[in-house]
Amino acid sequence: MTMTKPAVRPATAHFSSGPCAKIPGWSPKLLETALVGRSHRSAEGKARLKQAIKLTGEVLEVPPSYKIAIVPASDTGAVEMALWSLLGARGVDLLAWESFGEGWVTDAVKHLKLKDARILKASYGELPDLGDVDFNRDVVFTWNGTTSGVRVPDGAWIPSDRSGLTICDATSGAFAQNLDFAKLDVVTFSWQKALGGEGAHGVLILSPRAVDRLESHVPPWPLPKIFRLTSGGKLSQNIFEGETINTPSMLCVEDYLAALHWARGIGGLKSLRARADANAAVIDRWVTRTPWVQNLSRRRDTQSNTSVCLKLDADDAVPIKMAKLLEAEGVAFDIKGHRDAPPGLRIWCGATVETSDLEALTPWLEWAFEQAR
Repeated sequence: MTMTKPAVRPATAHFSSGPCAKIPGWSPKLLETALVGRSHRSAEGKARLKQAIKLTGEVLEVPPSYKIAIVPASDTGAVEMALWSLLGARGVDLLAWESFGEGWVTDAVKHLKLKDARILKASYGELPDLGDVDFNRDVVFTWNGTTSGVRVPDGAWIPSDRSGLTICDATSGAFAQNLDFAKLDVVTFSWQKALGGEGAHGVLILSPRAVDRLESHVPPWPLPKIFRLTSGGKLSQNIFEGETINTPSMLCVEDYLAALHWARGIGGLKSLRARADANAAVIDRWVTRTPWVQNLSRRRDTQSNTSVCLKLDADDAVPIKMAKLLEAEGVAFDIKGHRDAPPGLRIWCGATVETSDLEALTPWLEWAFEQAR
């Protein structure tokens, strides 16, 4: 029997994994106070940027001894700034289990041409053996694999007495997962994924150990201007106080401020994590009762609660057809799996998504599967 279209539609059909859904109740009116047409270097411009830095630390519960900066080029810019500025002082272990981790391997091995680089890889759906990581070396990894839906379970695998630095791409884990800052020396993310902010800007967070490395290590390669975090051998403190290296969009900054105020207003990090957990649980329950779909993550404790990736018992063309059908119906946008991942679906379940919208989505997934197979 042919399944009829479900009667209830998600109120918001935005389930993209980046940029992700705007905060609940968002409208352009929230940007009416943006400092447009003004210099970001004006007193008011720097105050807005400094406020964004302050609220980031407050909502994410970043230790006060850590430094936070708004940097160019989204999370990619923040990660590459860290790699180009910090690596080379000792050997490095590079963890890769999806496309973004693979990208950082390419940076370190093919572009920086590091001689002492170990690559610890795993296929989509799995993690490398975290027990094999050598923390006498620097370590580069993603906290949450955005394109595989596989995250590290926690920070327990990272020793407190490590000699090397831990450089963590946390872009789809920030504001949704328990980042263990005591175990992390560099944390990066983009607010376009984390809180639905407008794109092009990244956030870079440095521990005191990372600052010490910056001030004691001079990379053997030239550093582009937008990567330079020191001057005269000392940290450029102004960058971490709202004086950005390049010109930011004050419209985007205002949008991020609105998202941060919303996050603080609902209870901060604890509430953000609870919302993401509740959202992912909707999909998890649906997967449990649906015979033709599985979570791509092979272990429950490594399943992402944000970028939930699903594989189907169907021809590779089916998830592509499903995504097109759902988009045409206006009930789910941008849920086809990443181009580098195995064919499947990817549904964003971060804190800016409403649980009721995911509950409304699952019957539509069943309808689309029947139509597409």
